[in-house]
Amino acid sequence: MTPDPDTGPIPIVGRRPAPPPRPPRAATELRTAPLPVHEPATAEPPPAARSRAADGVARPEPDPGKGAPAKKPGRAGRDMVAAIGVGLGLGAVILASLLLYRPAFLLVLGAAILTGVVELTRALQAGNARAPLVPLLVGTVAMIALAWTRGASGLVVAFLLTVLAVLLWRLGDGPDGYLRDASAGVLVALYVPLLAGFAVLLLVPDDGAARVLAFIATVVGNDVGGFAAGVLVGKHPMAPSVSPKKSWEGMAGSIVACVLIATPIVTLALGGPWWGGVLFGVALAVSATAGDLGESLIKRDLGIKDMGHLLPGHGGIMDRLDSLLPSAAVAYLLLSVVAPT
Repeated sequence: MTPDPDTGPIPIVGRRPAPPPRPPRAATELRTAPLPVHEPATAEPPPAARSRAADGVARPEPDPGKGAPAKKPGRAGRDMVAAIGVGLGLGAVILASLLLYRPAFLLVLGAAILTGVVELTRALQAGNARAPLVPLLVGTVAMIALAWTRGASGLVVAFLLTVLAVLLWRLGDGPDGYLRDASAGVLVALYVPLLAGFAVLLLVPDDGAARVLAFIATVVGNDVGGFAAGVLVGKHPMAPSVSPKKSWEGMAGSIVACVLIATPIVTLALGGPWWGGVLFGVALAVSATAGDLGESLIKRDLGIKDMGHLLPGHGGIMDRLDSLLPSAAVAYLLLSVVAPT
């Protein structure tokens, strides 16, 4: 029997020669990493710190990551300095347009109303209502122009045509949300340009500048008188769920201020009776307050604070037009009775 050829040493299954040992990684890092250098605890403070501590009074260091503390708003929740400045500027523009060239007031009013339409349309988008903007802007111009040239009938016709244009324009976007968007468009057309058209109707007669001034000055008196009385003696909220800052004491102050402003203007500038001025002041105090509360209700429903941010201290244009718009219609109707042209 022939022996098997020698094939070398028999391999050992399952065991491999151990690799040569490597130094621990942590040890290598300790040998190569530079040691941290710690400043002594008695290090000299920076020059700024030395100068602050020179008088021996400890003062907290300012945080360089924070700016100056925010300016706190007044009790009314507004920057009153900015609000007064903007209000005086707007008043000067309106007064100049009425006294220097009466039709120039149409340009001022038109710019304000177009801006208000845009602000309200955008604000309604917070409630997923997308009112058609293009027919509303065109309809706004038509209402102002026809109210100036054709009177009340022209204003009504332009409003109806605007509503029809809104309904037809929205058809192009399909049935989804049609009722919601079309209703929002009709609301904008009714609330802003239609009510503003009554201010144009006040301007049409020869004494139109005095009529517009009587209307605007009385509404301003409502805001100032209500604010002053509310801040000084306001204790009983009028509508806490809608506008917590409005009080019955503020409403009383609004009525007094409106009567004191409206009575001499109606009697001296427009030739109306004294009781007509009193009635005019009381009615506009109510309409201006209702307009303010109405817009506050819309904003609370939409979950927004202001309609816009164009006017510092006020918000948007609509936040200034809220009390003027319904008061324009009331002023036109009352003056046509107590001080007809």
